[in-house]
Amino acid sequence: MNYLSIFRMPTPMKITGRSSSITNSFINSIIPIVTPTSEQVEEALYILGMDYDSFQCSYCGATASEWDHLRPLVLNKKPTGYISEIHNLVPSCGKCNQSKGNKEWATWMLSDANLSPKSRRVQDIELRMQRLSDYEKWGVPSVVDFELIVGKDKWAEHWENWEIVQSTMRDAQVLATEINKTVAEFYAKL
Repeated sequence: MNYLSIFRMPTPMKITGRSSSITNSFINSIIPIVTPTSEQVEEALYILGMDYDSFQCSYCGATASEWDHLRPLVLNKKPTGYISEIHNLVPSCGKCNQSKGNKEWATWMLSDANLSPKSRRVQDIELRMQRLSDYEKWGVPSVVDFELIVGKDKWAEHWENWEIVQSTMRDAQVLATEINKTVAEFYAKL
């Protein structure tokens, strides 16, 4: 019996591997959150074929644990302009939310992406997609032009701060790689 067949080393961590998390933080920190009314949530669920007692993931039907942005807040490291409001949020399970990421929902649902509804063989995928399509038509989501609202200077300052953080992460990664190599060489001599 080879016990190494059941052993898995941790994945090496890179500081720069968190670059997209930092970008998402810079964008999510400026996105307005508009709390819906109870009536709006009820109407949203109705359009999605649900009610209070049948609350589930819009994409796959599993137990919903969160509300996912149907249209992404971030694309190509920049805000799309969409905000957190009922017309851009649908019930989701964690698996679907993580798998979908910032992909277009219909393309993702029919993709072979890990944990997509198609790859998980969701039986009523066409019905779910029709309901999500109806949901998109239900209300027009807000799209915000952040630069226009806050001004070019403040907007540029925000992205200069982002670049400083990204640059610092790259510099820190170079140093961390050097330290890792030195420690590994020391350990190999023991």
